[in-house]
Amino acid sequence: MNAKPDVRLPAVSVIMPVLDEERHLRGAVQAILAQEYDGEMEVVIAIGPSKDRTDEIAAELVREDPRVHTVPNPTGRTPAALNAAIKASRHPIVVRVDGHGILSPNYIATAVRLLEETGAQNVGGIMHAEGENAWEDAVAAAMTSKIGVGNAAFHTGGEAGSAETVYLGVFRREALEQQGGYNEEFIRAQDWELNFRIREAGGLIWFSPELRVSYRPRPSVKALAKQYKDYGRWRHVVARYHEGSINLRYLAPPTAVCAIAAGIVAGAALTPWAFLIPAGYLAAITLGSLPAGKGLSLKARLQIPVALATMHMSWGYGFLTSPKSLARRVIASRRPAVLSSTSS
Repeated sequence: MNAKPDVRLPAVSVIMPVLDEERHLRGAVQAILAQEYDGEMEVVIAIGPSKDRTDEIAAELVREDPRVHTVPNPTGRTPAALNAAIKASRHPIVVRVDGHGILSPNYIATAVRLLEETGAQNVGGIMHAEGENAWEDAVAAAMTSKIGVGNAAFHTGGEAGSAETVYLGVFRREALEQQGGYNEEFIRAQDWELNFRIREAGGLIWFSPELRVSYRPRPSVKALAKQYKDYGRWRHVVARYHEGSINLRYLAPPTAVCAIAAGIVAGAALTPWAFLIPAGYLAAITLGSLPAGKGLSLKARLQIPVALATMHMSWGYGFLTSPKSLARRVIASRRPAVLSSTSS
């Protein structure tokens, strides 16, 4: 009887950009260290200038496990943190995880298998939003509903296949090095922009519902509004920087903002019938929240329309008010700095 061949799994580097993550950092790192993966693994945490206990918790994690390392990120910006962590990491597979993301137990093993099976340069899965109170439950429901985010598979699920972008991502290091890493001018939307460049170079981005990351939503209306305003603002920068990268799904929120604003102005100045436009929008998100809130508490269900309106209006406002100077700054950078290879 032939012996089973010894197949050595590739070593994996997990990179984490963190800023003000005392609430979730320990749990996120523990979920990484507990992964059901037999290959070598390291965790590189890029630490920004936090105002909470993030630095202290990160130092504790380094002392507790030799696989955990830290690097400084003085700017506090996510793409700079990601590039710093990539440069400090060593292994051929690079897994991006955020400080408030919790990996499912077999996430890394599944991702490595999918990279091999599909030949993709980056694989990713579902951003599974989960709340810890009624408001966060409402945001999670909005973020995983089609009325909230359209047909984005990494929010709502779907069949495995090629994709424009994926949540977080598990990359082949050579793909990151070929593209020079993340463009640090993109304060937001850096994932979408990097995946666009990988696809333009002929690489495959692969979505699979087998991959699942638990995500903690923003804890307040104000924080959610800022998050989605920044999303819209920087998605417009991507559209200016990469012609042809926009589609109708991204135009829906700014169109809604314009229509509602026009309805309110016309209703006040011309005819009350114009108020049907904002009224129709409110009716639509209220009805749409009913299936999204199935199984949640009454308090959470009542807040889903607020979460939906905050997401739509903030994203649309950010898109419409995105200054052209941001695109000029990005265009002037042309290409991210080349990452030095330290892979094992």
